[in-house]
Amino acid sequence: MTPTPASSVLPADHPLATPSELPYGLPDFSAVTDAQLAEAVRAGMAAQRAEVEQILGAATAPTFENTVRAFELSGQLLRRSAAMFFTLVSADGTDARQGLAEELSPELAAHEDALLLDPRLAERVAAIDGAGLTGEDARLLEVLRRRLDLAGAGLGEAERAELGRINTELAGLTAAYTRRLVADTAERAVLVTDRERLAGLSEDDLASAAAAAREAGHGGADGEGRDEAGPWLLTLSLFTSQPWLASLEDESLRREVFEASVGRGAAGEHETLSTAMEVVRLRLRKARLLGSASWAEHALKDRAAPSTTAVEELLATMAPRAMANARTDAATASAHAGRVGGAVAPWDWPALSAAYARERFAVDAGALRPHFELDRVLHAGVFAAATALYGITFEERPELAGRLYRPGIRVFEVRDEDGAGVGLFVADLFARSTKSGGAWMHTVRDAADALDERPVVFNTMNVPAPAPGRPALLTLDEATTLFHEFGHALHGLLAKGEYVSLSGTHVPRDVVEFPSQVNEVWLREPALLAEYARHVETGEPLPAGTLDRLEAADLWGEGYRTVEYLGATLVDWAWHSLTEDTVEAATADPAAFERRVLTEAGIDPELVPPRYGTGYFKHIFGNDYAAGYYSYIWAEVLDADAVEWFREHGGMTRQNGRRFAEELLSRGETRDLLESYRAFRGRDAELEPLLRRRGLVEAAA
Repeated sequence: MTPTPASSVLPADHPLATPSELPYGLPDFSAVTDAQLAEAVRAGMAAQRAEVEQILGAATAPTFENTVRAFELSGQLLRRSAAMFFTLVSADGTDARQGLAEELSPELAAHEDALLLDPRLAERVAAIDGAGLTGEDARLLEVLRRRLDLAGAGLGEAERAELGRINTELAGLTAAYTRRLVADTAERAVLVTDRERLAGLSEDDLASAAAAAREAGHGGADGEGRDEAGPWLLTLSLFTSQPWLASLEDESLRREVFEASVGRGAAGEHETLSTAMEVVRLRLRKARLLGSASWAEHALKDRAAPSTTAVEELLATMAPRAMANARTDAATASAHAGRVGGAVAPWDWPALSAAYARERFAVDAGALRPHFELDRVLHAGVFAAATALYGITFEERPELAGRLYRPGIRVFEVRDEDGAGVGLFVADLFARSTKSGGAWMHTVRDAADALDERPVVFNTMNVPAPAPGRPALLTLDEATTLFHEFGHALHGLLAKGEYVSLSGTHVPRDVVEFPSQVNEVWLREPALLAEYARHVETGEPLPAGTLDRLEAADLWGEGYRTVEYLGATLVDWAWHSLTEDTVEAATADPAAFERRVLTEAGIDPELVPPRYGTGYFKHIFGNDYAAGYYSYIWAEVLDADAVEWFREHGGMTRQNGRRFAEELLSRGETRDLLESYRAFRGRDAELEPLLRRRGLVEAAA
């Protein structure tokens, strides 16, 4: 195959007519308009079709080199331009970009189908004798064959045509769901004009809320406003339970914030439920075409979990035990607050839980924030742990940050112990109204020797931006998320291999969270904590005994947190386990179906609502976690077991990091991840460490 030069399908002066000349191929976001990006994506599709046509039209017999490797290396213009475009859609998704995404997503789905469902490709790949292949070449052939099978390449012509129509429609619907959710989340933010209602919030919280109000156009007559005069805007995170709820003393305001959160997508201009239900029905139709009874059954064909029964057994083991713990914790917190009858509303739980923890364990999460200044946590915590374990170092490159899409985004060059370049790490950490909720990692370049390419990895979060001149302070949860997302970044940065399709985080969905969850453990490494958790004004470390108190308090509220997660997992699994006999009744009343699923699993949604509701569950209706939200707990089985190995072998040492990197982080999909885990651990993972961590060993079943 002869690659199609971008300059042959784009104007010579187009900013993407040639690959970026910036270090590591960092895309120059500052040099391209939305219209030019859309033009490049469409040109990239045309270029890849021409490249693949060369492969499929060749008169020579199919070989690994002229078919599998050639197909893997095709489409580089599309890959570069699509990575840029969807970075912007997620992190700075203006109305115009969201609209373009709704246009382009169906086109991209149709393009992928045109390639994968072409019977000539399946025939050529099937004809290749893989007996002489070894290593990554053998693995790439195996992965491509599985990909073609799951895509439906073996279907008849009529079925392939129907599948293509479904995929195109699904792409448009998931883009529409995301656009509406982003808009509704911004619209439902709670505006407060009476400062007394904000009692309990810190001065930094108030300043952030005032800044958010100004950015949203709620300032004074001159558009400026003053922090002390308000108004204040309580923006919403992606979760059901909002961070504000732990601090606000006004119960009516807590309820208002909570109801704004759970009401997202239910009605109005940005309603998402009808879109979600159409997605559910279409996914089932697709699964049936591909020979499965449900989408969950189809999805597990490309996962580490061996069967739907295995997933359901894990959830059934945990849900009733966790709910029992949640009820006990709710009763304890209610009694501590002097409430008659023990009733705890979901908007009250965060405040009651925090109050109990302050008294019982002498742990005040709010009081810890001045010790978690973002820049220090990043450098003396996250980066320092990576240096200790993996020998890599970080140098900020402010001149490259100027090539990105918003001020305040930071770029770091990563080098190994010998000083050789590893890649770039990009940190886009502050919330903005055009950014999707939550936190995530993605790559715009990958470790791939076949392309002579090094990784460019993004971590994106939604930390409230501080007021001008003030430091950014993290909650303990936000600090944990920073370590978590950087665990994903390490999976991309430390990858080694020949092909993009086998590199870094290109692993089964239900194990991709494993390395990131392991990285969370270093947040509390005593020597590291002593360096990064210092008071932002005095430089003093955490008060003596804080770590011991945090660890003593670990299981407090764990039942509630586990049920929040399991509730969302059960909702996802239930929607995608529907069959032809059950789908119409379920989708006719999504709220009733969601309640029934939770109560039948032993969960009380009036006490512990799921982490996400159907109307704002972007993971499964806007991203690719459908029938996959169980992945976090499935991966945590590996994580909890691996953390025990680290503890048994001395913790955060270079020797331990070298082993973890060599056997797991660097491997990606170059071999089966569970095989990599066995090479690292010496055996399969065991469930017991997870149950102990979650406080479920002694809980009543």
